[in-house]
Amino acid sequence: MNKQERIKQFIAHFSENMPEAKTELEYKNAFELTVAVVLSAQCTDKRVNIITKNLFKEMPVPQVMAEASIDAIFDLIKSCSYPRNKAKHLSGLAKMVIADFNGKIPANLEDLQKLPGVGRKTANVVGSVYFDIPAMPVDTHVFRVANRIGLTKNAKNPLESELQLLKLFPKEKLNIAHHWLILHGRYLCKARRPECERCGITSICNYFLKK
Repeated sequence: MNKQERIKQFIAHFSENMPEAKTELEYKNAFELTVAVVLSAQCTDKRVNIITKNLFKEMPVPQVMAEASIDAIFDLIKSCSYPRNKAKHLSGLAKMVIADFNGKIPANLEDLQKLPGVGRKTANVVGSVYFDIPAMPVDTHVFRVANRIGLTKNAKNPLESELQLLKLFPKEKLNIAHHWLILHGRYLCKARRPECERCGITSICNYFLKK
């Protein structure tokens, strides 16, 4: 099976079975989403949602976070992974948003990546989820699932995987395909024990067909 046939069947399956896939992070605006995505690095969305519920009560806007001490931010996010580094990033992020972007999260990928703690993947998530910019953020789930199924080939890192997937998916499907891959990896195509018996795309999956 060639990649074009595989991607056609992949899109058909998830369009029918997961037509409204979206991020599981909870947010009300671009600032909240950006903060949540920064916190989500090596941390579950479930944990991040618990943290941000209290964080956004205390620091609902960039101005408040920018004026807060790093220790104050740390105290509110300390149950996530690498809280000290993330507290520094969030402090710097809020200050830059105020100083350089008129208090608003920038709506383009280049400026997003200027923010402390925001790399290519985080910028792609915020850009695609909030600003509807066609993008393919690649996290561990996307990287693993795309490789297992056979959507990517010999991708050595997230960037190589991203570039292959950008070429493979139709532009209008990129943003939802990102969620399809994440959710499939999170709940079925797990790292240690993929639940192939529950999977609806085994007929197009290289990993399953080679078992």
